[in-house]
Amino acid sequence: MNRCDKLIAHVARRDDGSWATPQRLLDHLKNTATLAERFAAKFASGSWGKAAGLAHDAGKGREQWQKYLKKKSGYFDEEAHLEGKPGKIPHAIHGAKLVEELCTKGWGRLLAYCIAGHHAGLPDWSPANGTGPASLQYQLAQCKGIDEIEESIIREIKDAKPAMPPWKFAPGLDAALWIRMLYSALVDADFLDTEAYMDAERAALRGNYCSIVELLERFNNYIADLDKGAENTKVNEIRRSIRAKCVKAAADKQGIFSLTVPTGGGKTLSSLAFALEHAVKYNLDRIIYVIPYTSIIEQNADVFRNAIGADQVVEHHSNLEESDATPKSRISSENWDAPLIVTTSVQFFESLFAAKSSRCRKLHNIARSVIVLDEAQLVPADFLFPILATMQLLVDHYGVTLVISTATQPAFNERQINGNKFPGLKGVKEIIGDDKEINLLYKSLERYRVEFPQDLRTRSNWQDIAEELQKFEQVLCVVSDRKSCRELHSLMPRGTYHLSSLMCGQHRSEVIATIKEKLKNGEPVRVISTQLVEAGVDLDFPVVYRAFAGLDSIAQAGGRCNREGRLPEKGRVVVFVPPRQPPMGILRKAAETTANILVTRPENPLQPGMFTQFFSELYWKINSLDREGIMSLLDPLENDKNECSISFRTAAEKFKLIDESTRAILVPYQEGQSLIEMLKANGPDRWLLRKLQRYTVNIYNNEFEQLLKRESIFEVSPGIYALVSSAEYSNDTGLMVEPFFDPDRFVL
Repeated sequence: MNRCDKLIAHVARRDDGSWATPQRLLDHLKNTATLAERFAAKFASGSWGKAAGLAHDAGKGREQWQKYLKKKSGYFDEEAHLEGKPGKIPHAIHGAKLVEELCTKGWGRLLAYCIAGHHAGLPDWSPANGTGPASLQYQLAQCKGIDEIEESIIREIKDAKPAMPPWKFAPGLDAALWIRMLYSALVDADFLDTEAYMDAERAALRGNYCSIVELLERFNNYIADLDKGAENTKVNEIRRSIRAKCVKAAADKQGIFSLTVPTGGGKTLSSLAFALEHAVKYNLDRIIYVIPYTSIIEQNADVFRNAIGADQVVEHHSNLEESDATPKSRISSENWDAPLIVTTSVQFFESLFAAKSSRCRKLHNIARSVIVLDEAQLVPADFLFPILATMQLLVDHYGVTLVISTATQPAFNERQINGNKFPGLKGVKEIIGDDKEINLLYKSLERYRVEFPQDLRTRSNWQDIAEELQKFEQVLCVVSDRKSCRELHSLMPRGTYHLSSLMCGQHRSEVIATIKEKLKNGEPVRVISTQLVEAGVDLDFPVVYRAFAGLDSIAQAGGRCNREGRLPEKGRVVVFVPPRQPPMGILRKAAETTANILVTRPENPLQPGMFTQFFSELYWKINSLDREGIMSLLDPLENDKNECSISFRTAAEKFKLIDESTRAILVPYQEGQSLIEMLKANGPDRWLLRKLQRYTVNIYNNEFEQLLKRESIFEVSPGIYALVSSAEYSNDTGLMVEPFFDPDRFVL
């Protein structure tokens, strides 16, 4: 046996406690290389994936590391596969140093980022951003001992070294995204091969989903049955025609599509029809739905499960109950290897800019997919430039087809705004047709009339609004902030429902389900809500009131009015000027933009073309569409072309879609109480923290400090806070962030 045959990568214990036959290092390198090559081939980078796979654990081919691997437990340290823990001997940087020296013209640096970070995460190049010893520049300078790596491993890497990247990188995010996608291919390949050796039972659960062709057949059968049993209404007839347009457009070549359909027009099933037909036409691997709110995800995922089968849909979001996920779906959420993924905007976009291996692992499976951005108007404006630039690159180089789906189409197209270039998306094709066809569609689905206030300067008071709302047995009123929601709700009769983000996810879901049931049965139901009901929540009221806001918000609120078109006459959407302005920031700027548009007295302020004008003006008003400078951090051409200086880790830390001025606390709503007690007694477990996501409320830092000061919250586990008493969580309105006394709660 030669020396290379004695080198090992991993050792596993059997169930009986004995050691399994060690996995040879060269076998692990070759297996990982084969998988990474296949994954990276989807974006014309197979040779780069192979080289990364062969080099990633080359540092384990040193005698020092082999001794370290075997010394504990008499043979193997079970944590030796992990990088960067105290007392661990590094190995990843040695492979990175090796490819730096083997690859000419600086291309080794591209691989070095991936290899150095395959456990610890993609690094920054320079220590200048505060990453210090974690930076790639520092690690490479300190790395010693690559001459000790087994020669046969070095030969394998030399024989596989790639020449040039698959295309010439353009300024901007091009190079950084390619490195991150290559990194994803390597990380997933490494995880999968290690898992196949360490846990064959878990590995066997992966894959074995239906093909896209089979899913399309299931979908078509479902639609045939659905149409057969549907009421013969005008709305259903229009929905069928929209679906037919989607099926027809699916034959068009890959690229960027918009699907502009009024609320209630059946976008969910129509977009799935497009995605499945298009994926079959171009032999794509999967469909990924990106949805802003978990409440919509749960609703849409149910539709998808009914259409193609519960076992074919993987939900990847924080509100998913551990008991609702099968072992197979849980492991598929790690790398998105299922045919239909439903995820949140936060999960999707933050992963595209992430540095951690666990977040990036799935990214290569975005290649050769259909991505549907549902309720696309809610893409965060503060990060709009890096998001749109990345989506364009996915279409240009990674075989992605993008669908921008919404009733209020944002102005994402490349254009000039007030003389300045807006570098949006190129060549967007509208599925419904030209402006005339879109206008006809919207007119045919007009199910409500909007009543705007004559004077935008005169404010209503909550008492008057409450009195107006009480005239209706079924009415929804949407306001722009939580304080207004609570104030107005307090003036309404008992039994009025309240919806806001001060209620935990489980609480909101239950209230929405109750509201839907009452609407279905024709029972009286009044609701005061923040804008969380506006995007995609299937409520159908005869009357909707909306506090003055952005044009898109008004239209989305209107989409909850006479949704199914069952009223003998059009429903009513009443816009009023509330006692206070919307919160500072984008909500207030959106309201101001709407006011500017209404000054011109357009015949129909909610016609589709008005949204281009609205969003163009709104984007121009926003201080920055790249608030954290992500484009600069990830552009090697802007920083130092020769060094390929990219700040992956710093960019990942700055790209946070959830406001960091907020803190999450756990609330003892129903099962939340026992789960908090469990956390207190046993400490944090992954499954427990996942269940507790349903019982979490996000509050601003100043509110958190107030609750802490009055001893209303306590640290149940390091860094995790919970409400002390259920007395401060109302079953009607959720968390009481301000001192509150309700005399009726204390009547004996």
